[in-house]
Amino acid sequence: MTARHNIAVLGGGAWGTALGSMAASNGHYVRLYARDAVIVESINAGHRNESYLPGIDLSPTLTASTQTKDVLSDCDFILCVIPAQAMADALEELKVLIPRSIPLIICAKGIDRKRGLLMSNLVKQIIPDQTLAALSGPSFASDVARGLPTAVTVAAESQAMADRIASALSGPKFRCYSTDDLVGVEIGGSLKNVLAIAAGAAIGRGFGASAQAALVTRGFVELRRVGQALGARSETIMGLSGLGDLLLSCSTTQSRNYSYGLALGRGDDLTGRPLAEGVATAAIAAELVARHSIEAPIIKAVARILDRSITIDEAVEALLARPLKNED
Repeated sequence: MTARHNIAVLGGGAWGTALGSMAASNGHYVRLYARDAVIVESINAGHRNESYLPGIDLSPTLTASTQTKDVLSDCDFILCVIPAQAMADALEELKVLIPRSIPLIICAKGIDRKRGLLMSNLVKQIIPDQTLAALSGPSFASDVARGLPTAVTVAAESQAMADRIASALSGPKFRCYSTDDLVGVEIGGSLKNVLAIAAGAAIGRGFGASAQAALVTRGFVELRRVGQALGARSETIMGLSGLGDLLLSCSTTQSRNYSYGLALGRGDDLTGRPLAEGVATAAIAAELVARHSIEAPIIKAVARILDRSITIDEAVEALLARPLKNED
C-alpha cells in the first residue's frame, strides 16, 4: 500500500463489515455506518459483528458509528454497501451528506425493481453529479473478513479513477483489477444471482450435475447477450465480475442465491430464509431482457418459477423442448 486513506463504509451487514475490516487491516482509517447500535457497539468494543459474521475477528482498527455525518466527514472514498432494493431510499436520505467529488463505490449487486435500473444509473438519477465506481467479483463476505485470498474488479467511468481506487483497496490478500466498463461489471453482479437460483433449483430437484452444468453454461450465454445489448465489453463479461462471479455463485451453498434455489428445488419452507437478491431481481431482469428483445429463456424461467406461474419441472421441460439450434 502506498498511502493511507480515510474510507467511509455505508452498511453494517456482512459485506460492508468484511470490506471495512479488510481495508482497515490494510492500514486505512475506516469508519463504518450501521443503523443498529448493537452492531456498532459489538464492532467498537469486541471487534466482532456477531449478527452477520459470527465467530470472525475483525480488524481492531475498524470503527463504527450510527451517525452518518461522522462517518462521511473528510473521507477519500465511500464504499456504498447498502442492499440493492434499499439503495434508493437510503441515498435520498444521505445525498445531502455525500461529497460529490468523492468516489461513491457501489458494492451492492442487483437491479432496482421499482425503476428497472442498474445501481449506477439509480445513483445518477438520485445524485446526478456524483463521482461513481463499482466493486464486484467472486467474493464471499466471510472469506474477505477472514483474510482469505480474493480478487475482484473495480470499475469507474474513467480508467484513471478505476486505477486509483483499485490501487487504494488492494492489499496482500485482496487484489483489485480495474476497468472503465462500469455497465459490464454491474451486469455480471446483477444477473448471476438469478442464474444461481436456477443452478441450485436443479440440484435441489434432483436433476444432477449435468443439468447444473448446462444451466450455468447457457446462463452465461444469456449474461453475455445482455451485456452486448447494454454496451458492455465482452472481456468484462468473461472476467471476474461476470464469469468468475457466476461460477462461484452457482457452485456452493455459501451463496445465498444458490442455497435459496436448492431449498426451492427440494420443496422446503422458504419462510424466513436469508435475503437472496436474485429473488428480488428475477422479475425485473425478465422485464429487462423482454424490453431489449434478448433471448434469455433461463432468466425468464426463474422469474416464472418464483411467481408460481410455472413449476420447476415444467420450466425444465419447456427449456428442453425449445427448437434445436447451433450453439452460440
